[in-house]
Amino acid sequence: MKNFFLSHKNPILAVLIIVLLGGAYSFLQLKTSLFPEITFPKIKVIAEAELQPVDKMVLTVTRPLENAVKQVPDLQLVRSTTSRGSCELSAYMNPGADIDLSQQRIEAQIAKISGFLPPGVNISVEKMNPSILPVSGYSLESHSKSPAELKRIADYTVKPFLSQVNGVSEIRVIGGKTKEFWVELDPQKMQTLSISPDEVSTALGQTNFIKSNGYLSQSHFLYLSVTDATVKSKTDLENLVLARKGNRMVQLKDISNVKIQESVEYTRINANGKDGVLIAVIKQPNANLVDLSAQMVDKVKQLKSMLPAGVSIKPYYVQADFVNESVKSVRDSLWVGLALAIVVAIVFLRSLKASATILVTIPITLCLTIIVLYFIGYSLNIMTLGAIAAAIGLIIDDAIVVVEQIHRTHEEHPEEPTVNLLIRAINYLFPAMLGSSISTIVIFIPFVLMTGVAGSYFQVMTNTMIIALVCSFFVTWIGLPVVYLLLTKNSGKHSLRAKTKVQEVKSQGWVRYFIQRSWISFAFLALLVLSVVLVFPNLQTGFLPEMDEGSIVLDYASPPGTSLEETDRMLKEVEKKLVKIPEVQAYSRRTGTQMGFFITEPNTGDYLIQLKPSRTKTTEEVISEIRSQIESSQPALVIDFGQVIGDMLGDLMSSTQPIEVKVFGNDQATLQALSKKVAAIVSKVNGTADVFDGIVLSGPTVNIQPNFNLLAQYGITPVSFQTQVQTAMQGNLIGDLYDKQLLSPIRMVYPNSRSFGIQDIGRMKLFLPNGTAIPIQQLAKVDIQAGSAEVQRENLQSIGVITARLDNRDLGSAMKDIQTAVSSKVNLPSGYHIEYGGAYKEQQQSFAELLTILIASSLLVFSVILFLFKDFKIAFLILVIAVLGISGSYLALFITHTPLNVGSYTGLIMIVGIIGENAIFTFLQFKESLHEKNVDDAITYAISTRLRPKLMTALGAIIALMPLALGIGAGAQLHQPLAIAVIGGFIVGLPLLLIALPSLIRKFYR
Repeated sequence: MKNFFLSHKNPILAVLIIVLLGGAYSFLQLKTSLFPEITFPKIKVIAEAELQPVDKMVLTVTRPLENAVKQVPDLQLVRSTTSRGSCELSAYMNPGADIDLSQQRIEAQIAKISGFLPPGVNISVEKMNPSILPVSGYSLESHSKSPAELKRIADYTVKPFLSQVNGVSEIRVIGGKTKEFWVELDPQKMQTLSISPDEVSTALGQTNFIKSNGYLSQSHFLYLSVTDATVKSKTDLENLVLARKGNRMVQLKDISNVKIQESVEYTRINANGKDGVLIAVIKQPNANLVDLSAQMVDKVKQLKSMLPAGVSIKPYYVQADFVNESVKSVRDSLWVGLALAIVVAIVFLRSLKASATILVTIPITLCLTIIVLYFIGYSLNIMTLGAIAAAIGLIIDDAIVVVEQIHRTHEEHPEEPTVNLLIRAINYLFPAMLGSSISTIVIFIPFVLMTGVAGSYFQVMTNTMIIALVCSFFVTWIGLPVVYLLLTKNSGKHSLRAKTKVQEVKSQGWVRYFIQRSWISFAFLALLVLSVVLVFPNLQTGFLPEMDEGSIVLDYASPPGTSLEETDRMLKEVEKKLVKIPEVQAYSRRTGTQMGFFITEPNTGDYLIQLKPSRTKTTEEVISEIRSQIESSQPALVIDFGQVIGDMLGDLMSSTQPIEVKVFGNDQATLQALSKKVAAIVSKVNGTADVFDGIVLSGPTVNIQPNFNLLAQYGITPVSFQTQVQTAMQGNLIGDLYDKQLLSPIRMVYPNSRSFGIQDIGRMKLFLPNGTAIPIQQLAKVDIQAGSAEVQRENLQSIGVITARLDNRDLGSAMKDIQTAVSSKVNLPSGYHIEYGGAYKEQQQSFAELLTILIASSLLVFSVILFLFKDFKIAFLILVIAVLGISGSYLALFITHTPLNVGSYTGLIMIVGIIGENAIFTFLQFKESLHEKNVDDAITYAISTRLRPKLMTALGAIIALMPLALGIGAGAQLHQPLAIAVIGGFIVGLPLLLIALPSLIRKFYR
């Protein structure tokens, strides 16, 4: 080691330069995204079964699917929602389960029972990850084009063109209408010519085809023979021969009127107050979001010149804007903190060379960290950047400790060559450096125990911290001495300061004062313990840290059974209020459909509201304003607010809402009554908003019950009966027309089908096979039934789900009040019980895991110190001091009104390692001094010697974390609780290390 740095100076310098260049290259190559690409342990199954009633859906579709999914290995929970004609199952897998294999297993189990499901059931299976949701959205608008023309432009111009962008998984077209050829039957003419609707459908089915007849070989050529009987135009369709009646050929135009119409849709799309078509961009899971978004912007610019006159395309949501802003703000916080920490080093060391060494070393450490992240496949996201920003204090700590020791050795031995001083400082510090580095690294290892959404994201964060600290150790141990040598002229010769006076360590008299009055230290320790006892129960608690994204998701529902036109009218009134809010920049609205993979009724939908970047109000304040405006003007609407990314995480978890109360039971009527009662209680709890009792009613049903005996008597099959009824109401698709390289549906309808009402059912006539018609009243009974409620089930048992959001209150205290109120006011019948889910359940699980991690981390730190010093007493002392440092974190959270959540809990765990690391250096100095001094003098000397590096590391780390703690900029709020917790721990850690630890050492070693 003696000549290592001198003899290997040039090779190490070359490696450091390569690391800097490699780090710059890796930084440019790293993919950028908001969160790490993680597939959550959740698989969703959606089954659609042609608007069957809810009770039949549960029996024939939901239960068989639940039983099939329940047999899949690694299943933790299965939850279902059944509505009219559709059901949605969510299968939650155990942490660590292979999600791709689980999806295949679920699909295989469903395939086994497919023969037992009702005919025509359409089933989709998707694994849930952030990539299934749009990353950007555009609205296609026009004042001159019809919805059908807009949809055609979107499908055949916009979609193929934008799909060319690298990284695009899907361009999803939402809204618009489809061009259809309507065959409006004339019942009077049909009866005259004895033509039934079945004959029309059969004739088209037997005519409209193209089939191969085989190959012909002649004159050395091979010819393909095809029969092309397709209908290619409106005229071809009109001239279609239906039957021969005597000498007359009956054509379609003889009994119907063929016209071009727009499809009847039960969805409505609105962008900034105008009807239009939405274009949603879905990215591939591993695509670079920022690059994709930049390419998409360029592609859209090119697209504008290709669009017909009067058609415009405008963005209404671009996630990359928030990602760029978040990454930039966290990155800026990192560099500002680093710069301020360097200023601290200059002020304390008063040496340009020592400060320059730190300034050069830290970028090398960061570059090495970036290289490792690149090679293990991590992206540049808010978690990895936040981890580096949070670890910057520890990285600075490593550099400061070594540089300060070299600088101190130089001050004490100015006559020796720099290389000798450097070797002496490194040899002296290496055992403590190794032990302290290990003690800060091991605290993050137990994070592998963390599960769920928090575990998925925060494991990426802690893994990045481990990488950064390991890189810091190697760069500080090997690279920093070489950088110091390079900044020293004639490092192998005697210093020019050989004749200067030796700078001895100034003995700090206050240290002796405190260690001789140990009661002060014990009183201080007791005060910290008391503060924990008093503060901890009063801390606000949450789950994941929240961010102000600048975008709002507003889910809404009009009363059950409300027509699309009436819902649209109500929402247009809402939009009049929206446009008057100065903070709103743009909005888009979906009615009858939603963002994401969900079942949606025609009376429900959502808004995506984009706020202006420069505004005086926070997103939560704007939400409160919009909520009050809607509740006052449209009280019939049920509304629910969230933010895009928060909603996305909620969709990937068990619930989109932070508050969820689940009532388990068997009888639906009882569950609904209990749900209403619990919802009324929750709505009265302070700090709750958007309370929903979970009862989703479908609209009323017109039930047409055929008389099978009479149908058989007249020769009408039940299928023919249903087909004719559907033809009268909304028409039947009976084929496709090859329309200019496009397929346009052919719909068979009766006149005035769009205005068909309940009273018209009794007046309609059904055709017999011979072409005559009789009133439907002779064949069936018609009655109107009230709408039924959606059925929700969890693990094969029915539940009522009451949800709510928070309004300026923390999750923990709100849930405590809810639990108290519900338990005191709700008497549950036998066989019923209540559970609490949502973010609260995730929080409780995460807190339990984090407590285990805290204990495990503390024991690992204890083990490292025990191995280093081989002394149970000092290992126990340092552990006590380190754990008490958490009290400072609690106080900082309490004073700043910051919730104890997963982020701040991670900061608590970090403090244990940080204080343990600093205590190691103090005890090492004490142990060395004990050879020449008595206990009191050794302690005084050790504290006096370590005072400067301790103040430097504490102030450097506090200042480095301050930009994050202030939460400046988008995305910084995610790491704000962690930074506040660490800063609080550092502040209390100083008196613990400078006063309490020396007193305890004297007590044990006197």
